[in-house]
Amino acid sequence: MLDLIVIMIAEADPREEVIQAWYMDDSDEDQRLPHHREPKEFLGVLSWRLDADNYETDEELKKIRDDRGYSYMDFCEVCPEKLPNYEEKIKNFFEEHLHTDEEIRYAVAGSGDFLLSCEGYFDVRDCNERWIRVWLKKGGLIVLPAGIYHRFTLDTDNYIKAMRLFSGDPIWTPFNRPHDDLPARKEYLKAFVDKEAGEHALMRLFVGEPVWTAYNRPQEEHPARKEYIERRASSTVLTKS
Repeated sequence: MLDLIVIMIAEADPREEVIQAWYMDDSDEDQRLPHHREPKEFLGVLSWRLDADNYETDEELKKIRDDRGYSYMDFCEVCPEKLPNYEEKIKNFFEEHLHTDEEIRYAVAGSGDFLLSCEGYFDVRDCNERWIRVWLKKGGLIVLPAGIYHRFTLDTDNYIKAMRLFSGDPIWTPFNRPHDDLPARKEYLKAFVDKEAGEHALMRLFVGEPVWTAYNRPQEEHPARKEYIERRASSTVLTKS
């Protein structure tokens, strides 16, 4: 169920009900709305679908914690009624920032929370700096890599209860953008963004010195256009004969 770098929800993927991702539109509407574009991929993010109703005895969660060294665990409820200085903290959560360690969140719901949706949005950047919105619901566990710029907000129900995991003593310090000089940011760029950009790079070849001048249509009198038309006509004649 582990999927590195890409969360592209397939029909049979059981995570579909708890984790979704999409490019965001450019609207200035309420930040708690989905702001959908089409689902795409993003870099360095891990995700699982787990049994949130039985997290205390869930062997898969235990295995993830053991394999990844998540020794620390606590819970955080984000809602106006239970989070002190709620408005200020929501505003801070939505400032683009990074952490020097992984950020691990598992959306759960305890006894008495069954009427609440337990949902929120993590926004991350792709390699072209476009926002991708990750919709985290009950049962979804997400790991944001150290050094990735991101932000968080609730949906319109204004509630999420999340398990927070960490390797060793927790450090939640946010570094608001820009902090490109931090080692964690440099390592993230090298591991994911630069690699992705390289895989999608195009080689451009040219005879002699390159000339990239573009001539907008119509340019029927241009010698190159006339030569192309003549060659195509000649090819058509040969094909028919």
